[in-house]
Amino acid sequence: MLKEKVEKILNLQITKEAYSSQLYLAMASWCEKEGYNGSASFLYRQSDEERMHMLKLLHYINDRGSHAIVDTLDKPACEFGSIRELFSKVLEHERFITESINECVEVCMTEKDYTTNQFLQWYVAEQVEEERNAQTIIDKLNLLGDDKARLYLFDRDMENFMVNAPTAQ
Repeated sequence: MLKEKVEKILNLQITKEAYSSQLYLAMASWCEKEGYNGSASFLYRQSDEERMHMLKLLHYINDRGSHAIVDTLDKPACEFGSIRELFSKVLEHERFITESINECVEVCMTEKDYTTNQFLQWYVAEQVEEERNAQTIIDKLNLLGDDKARLYLFDRDMENFMVNAPTAQ
């Protein structure tokens, strides 16, 4: 059974991971509407991945004899000024999630829950990848400027942008 503080913060993280999935789904929809089909495809995959992160936490909490709670979500933004703005929001959000994971680790260490701390190390490594991928995308966009032909090529490449994330076990 998880300690109360650990269970509470992990349940909060479930909500944040679910929100991440919804946010990326909303972003994918905007991209698709704006003609950025490659970026939409990438963000649909990201949405699925975030849902997997949520489920991994949910199963862990229940497997430890505690109760995973699925809470309500805030409505994510659904309009963006540009593809660059959208991916800047992705990086900002991933940094927020990194801080949240770090808070989970801190609670585990304070509560001397070394098992859950070990479990969370997968998320720690995952967040390094998530932030790096978002920064790489922004760096590419910054190199392109506002040239529509270059943005077309960027978007085409996003269709196959592979995420090198740790595998869920």
